[in-house]
Amino acid sequence: MKKAKLLKEEKGFTLLEVVLSLAILGIVAAGFLGALATGSRAISIADERATAESIARTQMEYVRIQPYDADNNPPVYLEISGSELPDGYSIVLNTMRLDPKGDGIDTDDGIQSITVVVQHHGEPVFDLEGYRTYR
Repeated sequence: MKKAKLLKEEKGFTLLEVVLSLAILGIVAAGFLGALATGSRAISIADERATAESIARTQMEYVRIQPYDADNNPPVYLEISGSELPDGYSIVLNTMRLDPKGDGIDTDDGIQSITVVVQHHGEPVFDLEGYRTYR
């Protein structure tokens, strides 16, 4: 008799309580995994941008150490070769003579605009503009 009385007094979890607990646990886990995925994507974007910025600055310095091109319009400078770039990255180098006198004469007045656009898998990631002067 004591055994039967003990079994009646024991309380356990009902099926409804277990299902609700699992649902709450699932919602919390989904939120946590979503936050991890967002954080991982943000780190990937920051890494891609930092790499592109480094490539752009390197290309700009590479242009600056080359001899000044006063003969061509637009000026022609060498790009960093593709084998020296990380996989998937490419450079678009745009140069242009600037005419501060505004006289429209096709001569180099000693200042050029240099724009470096770094692409990753064909999508622009970072662009850097600078100027080159003849000294």
